Amino acid sequence: MNKSLINTLKRPLAISILSMAAFVMSAPSHAEWSANANLTNNYIWRGLTQSTNEPAVQGGVDYADESGFYAGTWVSNVQYESDDVYSYEHDLYFGFSGGEDLTWDVGYLYYNYDSGAQFDFGEIYGSVGYAGFSATANVLANAQPEEGPGEDFGFGSTYYLSGDYAIELASGVELGLHIGYHDGDFQKSFNGTSDSYFDYAVSASKSGFTFAITGTDLEDDGSFAVTPARDNDNVKFVISYAIDFEL
Repeated sequence: MNKSLINTLKRPLAISILSMAAFVMSAPSHAEWSANANLTNNYIWRGLTQSTNEPAVQGGVDYADESGFYAGTWVSNVQYESDDVYSYEHDLYFGFSGGEDLTWDVGYLYYNYDSGAQFDFGEIYGSVGYAGFSATANVLANAQPEEGPGEDFGFGSTYYLSGDYAIELASGVELGLHIGYHDGDFQKSFNGTSDSYFDYAVSASKSGFTFAITGTDLEDDGSFAVTPARDNDNVKFVISYAIDFEL
């Protein structure tokens, strides 16, 4: 399981927006460990900034088995309050993938934060891919309301649906297109948005570098009164550089 796939499923701009077509989902010929690191000028998750439009340093470690089983962990700095300098996100995930021409992936992803985010939560996800196209569904599996303001969010009450297309041009540049839709009470509480929303992105990647243009159809920036403006209603330009390592 290539780490970039998880980034496609959960972090459309963390490393490379739309690399799914390149590796969904051939299993390796033997068990292997890998690691990755990424530097980005803005941590975007489903069209919304997770770092108040500031840079983020990210990385993770992955295990993949020839059976199709994979597991891994991923970390990033995040910022939701102007004085919340040392906030973090730490993710754990596992799943199974397979297929050749028609590929598939199913798994579970757990998001762990410090108290600044107010919630830890988990999602189940599933994706299918064919000829550069992919479709993915993430569904809320569990949330820990004791870390938040007391809301109780049930299984399936929030979901994120996305479609992606990736193609490699003759120059070696990978062009990616993305559209997603996020809906449910949990996403509104967690992200501070008043409505469900669509997000979109266009990206170009080569040699570890990615340039992306991303935005949403939100009519306000999704900020609480006590937080700095996140400008989630404006188009954002993201530049990142990623490195993968075999361990």
